[in-house]
Amino acid sequence: MHVRIKITLLFTLITCVLLGILCGFIYYFFYNSRLENIKAHLTNRALTTANILNDPATFSPTLMKKIDSITIIPMENKTVQVYNSHNERIYANSDLPNDTLHVTDDILNKARTDKKYFFNAGNREAIACYDIKNSSRPVIIAAAFDKEGKRNLNHLKIILLITFICGNLIALTSGYFFSKILLNPIKKIADEVNDISAQNLEHRIKSGNVKDEWNYLIETLNELINRLQQSFELQRRFISSASHELSTPLTSISSQLEVSLQRNREAKEYQGVMQSVYQDVQNLSKLTQTLLQFATLPGIKGGIEINSVRIDEILMQLPGEITKINKEYSVKLEFEQLPENEERLLVFGNSELLFTAIKNVVSNSCKYSPDHHAKIKLTVQPKEIFISIDDDGKGIAENDLKNIFQPFYRSEDSKSITGFGVGLPLVYRIIKLHKGQIKVNSVVGKGTTVLIQLPIAENVRRK
Repeated sequence: MHVRIKITLLFTLITCVLLGILCGFIYYFFYNSRLENIKAHLTNRALTTANILNDPATFSPTLMKKIDSITIIPMENKTVQVYNSHNERIYANSDLPNDTLHVTDDILNKARTDKKYFFNAGNREAIACYDIKNSSRPVIIAAAFDKEGKRNLNHLKIILLITFICGNLIALTSGYFFSKILLNPIKKIADEVNDISAQNLEHRIKSGNVKDEWNYLIETLNELINRLQQSFELQRRFISSASHELSTPLTSISSQLEVSLQRNREAKEYQGVMQSVYQDVQNLSKLTQTLLQFATLPGIKGGIEINSVRIDEILMQLPGEITKINKEYSVKLEFEQLPENEERLLVFGNSELLFTAIKNVVSNSCKYSPDHHAKIKLTVQPKEIFISIDDDGKGIAENDLKNIFQPFYRSEDSKSITGFGVGLPLVYRIIKLHKGQIKVNSVVGKGTTVLIQLPIAENVRRK
């Protein structure tokens, strides 16, 4: 079912319910008003009869019939009957000859109990009044057919029914056109979104000046398109850079093999070529593994094993691992005022990923430092753990600092040093997965400080 039809039906349903309640209330009000009116007329007639019966000097059957004939004028088939304490009828008068109202003992007894008892007698309404002032304690019953009142009530019923039907038809029609106007902005937004493709991500949806829900939807979609455009651009740069990095060792391997096959050579020459090709293959393997790790990392957040990890234990593994990378590399650990409560050294995360991230930062510090030395400092604050890695290298220029977390980005000064430009972007994503922050401060000629900030596990639990 189309949304336009749903909105129309919902609008019509709401109108139907409201009109039904309103018409029902009006009918109920007039119905009760007519009923109270007939009760009042019948009660007055019964009391009038009772008052005349109380005065034997003025009572006469002729007078009673005359009064009965001229009262309750708007009503038809009027009848008045009086019963004594023995439930015997002592007086009766009716508009129609031989018209007798059938009254049971139960009705008379209820009248004596309740003083007034209203009941229906066929198509007539009747009331039984108990006169306690008269010594004979009679029960006076007055009945009549409220022709005019019922006719007016039927007219009102027809009017309300017509109003109800016409109101719903109007609601259905107006709701159908109203829903078209309501959904027209969505159609325009959808048409503009259909014009956007991977080759046309610069296009944006036009928004109006009114700050309403449609404008908020347009702004949200435009922000989504901005993020998609950034992702596509990042992907294109990644593919371009990865292709370039992969083609370099492959070209070197192909060139060396092609040259070695041009003529017969001695075993030592072939061995030298094979050694060079082996080195290129090793670099190609490392690059492939790094690219695979970098490419799959953003999608494994829900699949990585998360545990409580002691950050000091991870740091203590670094000196030995860094030495394995290069024997000239060295690391100095400094733990500043470790807390007595060991739980404050715990972070929620994956120990292998955290170790990889910190190791990449430390290896970079050793690589770019003249003495190949890095200093690691651990500081525990009330809510967070800070890990700073310092080196005395040549530093990073201010223009390069904003790009160091971009894949394959390498500054002009670092292109002479072996590397792929994927290490820091990988570190950045790992730290973000652990709800942490990473900042780099550097002064050219003096060195670089990388500050990693991670939330303590107990604070994460509280959240």
